[in-house]
Amino acid sequence: MSDLLAHVEAVWQAVVPDLPGFTVEVLPSIDSTNTELMRRARAGAMEPVLLAAEEQTAGRGRLGKAWHSRAGQSLTFSLALPLAPADWSGLSLAVGVSLAQSLHPDVQLKWPNDLWLHGRKLGGILVETASNGTESAGPRRLVVIGVGINIARPEAAAVSALASPGAALPPVPPAGLAEVLVGLTAGEVLERVAPALVRDVLAFESQGFAAFAQRFAQRDALHGRAVQLTDGTQGSACGVNEQGALLVLTDQGMRTINSSEVSVRPC
Repeated sequence: MSDLLAHVEAVWQAVVPDLPGFTVEVLPSIDSTNTELMRRARAGAMEPVLLAAEEQTAGRGRLGKAWHSRAGQSLTFSLALPLAPADWSGLSLAVGVSLAQSLHPDVQLKWPNDLWLHGRKLGGILVETASNGTESAGPRRLVVIGVGINIARPEAAAVSALASPGAALPPVPPAGLAEVLVGLTAGEVLERVAPALVRDVLAFESQGFAAFAQRFAQRDALHGRAVQLTDGTQGSACGVNEQGALLVLTDQGMRTINSSEVSVRPC
């Protein structure tokens, strides 16, 4: 039995009381767990499911970036839930808060969707939504939350090779959870983070980002730091607003940055 499969039952038992109908699947290899759940959503599947993979051959990140994933060296999974929040803004930040608090006190959040450990990238989050177009679904859409967490620290050269050609900002050096939690396996990490993630996403549905704002601020890796945007603009990161948008104080005044617009790096 694989490491991930050994922890499936414990994850299911912890989640199903809060989420009836929930299932957990593990695949040895797939192109992308997010891509697979989005395919299912377009075919009409709206049931809550967590899909984990020992290996992803075409993992995806925000803005089309690739994600480095090797069997046994990382945890990659996607969580699909039907949701109908009043406002979707800040969901990726709420997900990041949940994961960081489940992982380790040293894990910080680099807006909008990265987990950082000691100033280096530990993991990433990709949030997508889909609707099957049927009236029976009502106002709910299926949200697919993809998570990638390095267990071992990847080789920097492997991460650099996945960088988008001509990218305005260089890739962040990688980190691995084994640096602070020696011996923890991908399956153990999944059991550690998945139940809390489901509870927090359901809390986001009912309470929005406001319920996570203070928790995010406590783990905000950019607050008070000089940052540079993709377009070359520099300024000082000043936290996020009520919708989770990044606030950057520039020479031209305060600028509100949405995750769909730019990437951000500390200077």
